Amino acid sequence: EDIRLNPQHSEAYYNRGNAYTKLGQPERAIDDYDEAIRLDPQFAWAYHNRGVAYGDLGQYERAIQDHDVAIRLDPQYAFAYSRRGWAYHFLGQYERAIQDHDVSIRLDPRNPFAYHNRGLAYRELGKTTEAERDFAKAKELGYKP
Repeated sequence: EDIRLNPQHSEAYYNRGNAYTKLGQPERAIDDYDEAIRLDPQFAWAYHNRGVAYGDLGQYERAIQDHDVAIRLDPQYAFAYSRRGWAYHFLGQYERAIQDHDVSIRLDPRNPFAYHNRGLAYRELGKTTEAERDFAKAKELGYKP
């Protein structure tokens, strides 16, 4: 309804994109994030969420590109670092993933997602002690797989 009443409202497209993401429809979500970004090219969250949707489609390079923009627009956006790290993980770039999770954790030490996913990257590198430490911290912060 908000889009019909105000078709220039970038947040309305962003919110509908979020709804499509929750419904498991990343392609439709991307269309709405595209429109939100067209209307507001400085909308860091729209880039981030479009990156998440690309990741859901297995398009990790495109996801990284969007997270790069989100981080450039908002260098304090902790979750964008964590999601970019997740995309690097799927590309087998575990060291880069760990670097991004490190930044995310420094910016938001209460983010269980970053600890858990950094633990996964450590495990891929055979760093069992570090992985177990991160898994324990993620659980302490309420992470549920």
